[in-house]
Amino acid sequence: MSGSDAAWEAVIGLETHVQLGTDSKIFTSASTAFGDEPNTHIDPVVCGLPGTLPVLNQKVLEYAVKAAMALNLTIAEHSKFDRKQYFYPDLPKNYQISQFDEPIAEDGWIEVEVAEKGKETYLKKIGIERLHMEEDAGKLVHAGSDRLAGSTHSLVDYNRAGVALAEIVSKPDLRTGREAAEYASEIRRIMRYLEVSDGNMQEGSLRCDVNISVRRGPNAPFGTKVEIKNMNSFSAIQKACEYEIQRQIKAYEGGKTVLQETRLWDEGNQLTKSMRSKEGSSDYRYFPDPDLGPIEISKEQRDSWFAELPELPAAKRHRYSNDLGLSAYDARVLTDELSMAQYFEQVVAVGVDAKAASNWITGDIAAYVNSNRLSYTQLPFRPTELAEMLQMINAGAISGKIAKEILPELLTKGGSPKVIVKERGLGMISDPEAINLIVDKLLEAHPNEVEAFRGGKKKLQGFFVGQLMKQTGGKADPKLVNQILNKKLQK
Repeated sequence: MSGSDAAWEAVIGLETHVQLGTDSKIFTSASTAFGDEPNTHIDPVVCGLPGTLPVLNQKVLEYAVKAAMALNLTIAEHSKFDRKQYFYPDLPKNYQISQFDEPIAEDGWIEVEVAEKGKETYLKKIGIERLHMEEDAGKLVHAGSDRLAGSTHSLVDYNRAGVALAEIVSKPDLRTGREAAEYASEIRRIMRYLEVSDGNMQEGSLRCDVNISVRRGPNAPFGTKVEIKNMNSFSAIQKACEYEIQRQIKAYEGGKTVLQETRLWDEGNQLTKSMRSKEGSSDYRYFPDPDLGPIEISKEQRDSWFAELPELPAAKRHRYSNDLGLSAYDARVLTDELSMAQYFEQVVAVGVDAKAASNWITGDIAAYVNSNRLSYTQLPFRPTELAEMLQMINAGAISGKIAKEILPELLTKGGSPKVIVKERGLGMISDPEAINLIVDKLLEAHPNEVEAFRGGKKKLQGFFVGQLMKQTGGKADPKLVNQILNKKLQK
């Protein structure tokens, strides 16, 4: 197949900006609190006023190194900060302190699980080029038309300026919009497990820029790269990639040129729009920041931070599948949020069947948690109480139906399922003599159905089970009911 006949292939890389969850900014003690009055968390250091000196926040360094370790990056023994020059209203100093040629960490990878509609789920290893620390810029608010002045205007809020960021740059290993969305989702999941960031995209704690080009087949040279900004959800990342892939292919096939530029994702119209021509590194005139010394991390410090890393999402998924026998889907759902995984593990630790625990946690309990915007740590229904309920079901003390009846109260108030069952008289009827009497009366009341069953309509056993459960309020032991019914119906 010639190059011109080969299928088009997308080449995608992501730059992910993660806001590190420290109480103060990267080079000053100014607060990082979100949602306060504009321009209330700035100081002379943030503004770069004469006579001020930045000092690196040690917690920022710790969080950045832990994030890099979790992404399998190699931590540099020596790194430095640089000044990145550019002039924009949301940058009070007219330069940004970042890391250019000597970042804190390089050359890592993560494994992502990609589930595309109509296709088999697959694992993919995505390379990560680097992670570096930098300060955030402020925020511009474009306020539209001013009726008094008769012109448009913009407002600037510097509260975010100087907030610590870890920029994570992937290698160009992604090929579809779905892969890009899954990669970004896994990055956020890892950051949340580490508790170095809340990853809240609505508040700007995690932001992604996509670099994307297309080429004719996997062996062709890269095409012209376009950067897409302004994506605040994983769905937007996927849609923006899919739109841009088709836009570039259409341009090439129409004999047009794809420009190297920065584009914005327009959520309302579901398309990308040109914003500006793309700058190169030479445009930023990087040079080492003269106010900040080199960063050197001892082996003892690296080892200490590495020992503090938790079990990460991918490792949990593998363990849940291999050791607990859960499906890949159940493992993926349970590990999406750390608090959910911890809740599940506390239930299973009591000795409850993992699949039964998974069904309840990812079903009715997850629905309640999500609808009430709770974390599992805030749920009144504690893991030990769920384990108690599941043990009662397994022992035949209550049915699944009764468990569902008492679940709403347990979810809102917590408490012992045993106590609730006893107080309400909901315990399972498991006395064979009592069930024999109920079955005899039931068969006597439905002679036609009994005759039909003995004539070959075996599905009628379900009718009798249903009637008996109705009479007993669902409290009869289903297994025992079926045994006794089957024995009497066969006579």
